[in-house]
Amino acid sequence: VQLVESGGGLVQAGGSLRLSCVASGRTFSSYAMGWFRQAPGKEREFVAGISWNSVTTYSAGSVKGRFTISRDSAKNSVYLQMNSLKPEDTAVYYCAAHRSYSGIQTGGDYWGQGTQVTVSS
Repeated sequence: VQLVESGGGLVQAGGSLRLSCVASGRTFSSYAMGWFRQAPGKEREFVAGISWNSVTTYSAGSVKGRFTISRDSAKNSVYLQMNSLKPEDTAVYYCAAHRSYSGIQTGGDYWGQGTQVTVSS
């Protein structure tokens, strides 16, 4: 599975961005998907995850109520809608795929190259 993110950029605090991740490979629909982020000088952290059938989603407390993860298996894509952005959301955001939903919160079997999100105050 290969993952390619897009949609990052520079936005003012309070604004919105939608990240996209397109996956190649016929088994995409069987993978749990997630978004992670890494800010300068910090470790990579889990942001949100979604099960293979979209039934279950989970978001980290720091983004709950502001970020929404979704997927479209027909388009081999997973999305992260980010609203009410804050300067502390500034980071490189990574898309990840994992063979089980229970594992996606800890990391991915496959990773994208990342997309930069910068939120100005």
